[in-house]
Amino acid sequence: MPAKPRRPRPRADRNRLWGGRFAAGPAAIMAAINASIDVDRRLYAEDIAGSRAHCSMLMAQGIIARADGHKILKGLDRIEREIAAGRFRFAQRLEDIHMHIEARLQTLIGPAAGRLHTARSRNDQVATDFRLWIRSRLDRLDREFQALQRALVAQAERHAATPMPGFTHLQVAQPVTFGHHLLAYVEMFGRDRDRARDCRARLNESPLGAAALAGTSYPIDRSATARALGFARPMANSIDAVSDRDFALEFLALAAIAGVHLSRLAEEIVLWTSPGFAFVRLSDAFTTGSSIMPQKRNPDAAELVRAKSGRLFGNFQSLLVALKGLPLAYGKDMQEDKAPVFEAADTLGLALAATTGMVADMKADARAMRRMAEADYATATDLADWLVKTLELPFRQAHETTGRIVALAAERGVALAELALADLRAIEPRIDRRVFRALTIEASLASRGSFGGTAPRRVRTAARRAKRTVG
Repeated sequence: MPAKPRRPRPRADRNRLWGGRFAAGPAAIMAAINASIDVDRRLYAEDIAGSRAHCSMLMAQGIIARADGHKILKGLDRIEREIAAGRFRFAQRLEDIHMHIEARLQTLIGPAAGRLHTARSRNDQVATDFRLWIRSRLDRLDREFQALQRALVAQAERHAATPMPGFTHLQVAQPVTFGHHLLAYVEMFGRDRDRARDCRARLNESPLGAAALAGTSYPIDRSATARALGFARPMANSIDAVSDRDFALEFLALAAIAGVHLSRLAEEIVLWTSPGFAFVRLSDAFTTGSSIMPQKRNPDAAELVRAKSGRLFGNFQSLLVALKGLPLAYGKDMQEDKAPVFEAADTLGLALAATTGMVADMKADARAMRRMAEADYATATDLADWLVKTLELPFRQAHETTGRIVALAAERGVALAELALADLRAIEPRIDRRVFRALTIEASLASRGSFGGTAPRRVRTAARRAKRTVG
């Protein structure tokens, strides 16, 4: 008789959670590329929270026995304590945080652990975990933006009337106050906070119960698990629930936009602390020295914030590219969603903390600011406005007349206010002595009293309003 064919013997390293279909374990390189535990272990608290909610719902619906459910909940509590205390052992062969927790649960409570995965898939499980993690990070991010805004408002209140040059094209344009300039960033970071809140509201729907992609035949209560996890509602479409990561893209997009704002402020701090400007000084807490030049004080914190914005842009782009060609529903490509989000969250948090520290630390040099504000004919627009309002010249004519006066002052190397009245009348005969009152920095600032303008009274009002808005 011919010998019976031997059945392949399962290898000892076959994954016991998904390996029933396979006779042998994966190649070493497959195991390495497939594993994500080094990244997604950060989701352990969210994964356990989702498992608790799922287990409680399964018990309430009579899908699993209460005795098994209570064993599962007790085991999950122990696992959470072990991970938090650093006593949990991670192994690449178990791929991800979900399988680590389930494997440890099996060790702790035996076969009852296998009941936990009833009516769910790792697809809806990871989507739920990820939404919970980003939601928590958005809440923290709101507080970090708030701290930066408070530091900016405090400086703005102190310098509501401190003149500085306003720039366009990085050329001296018109006088503004330092407080007004800083409040511009308060507005920018306020919009960043709004984007974070909008993102939180949109992602606050529960994928749990969508299972692999089609839902489940078990009589689950998705509204119950959504409520237990603080979601507003369950997601309406099971395919969408497991296959889209627009919430992660939105987080990365708002991080990138905030990175632009942080980088622009950092660049200004770099300029302001340079000898050519000398507008502000940072203490030793936020500067470094040179290894060879003992006189140097380098604004390294600002430079690093400026550089880290590039990482935020790259994180956003990397996930866009990973998702752009994926057909529905889940693809393993989506395992690459977490690394850019985690890195962006860490980078943005560090940049916000450093910027908040620098803003609170910086000391303004009002004299240096004023010197530059008075230079390069910054009150020329005030002269043109005076010609329009007092002499009723058309603005274009006033603009041309002012240009001729500025050219004369530049030729003689004097400020506008240092020209003789006769020189001004040689260009426009109707000019009288009242014009000189319009050419001072204080007059220029006070005249900009429109809503949102730089007049010190407006800046003080805006700072008070910002304090209420920022919280």
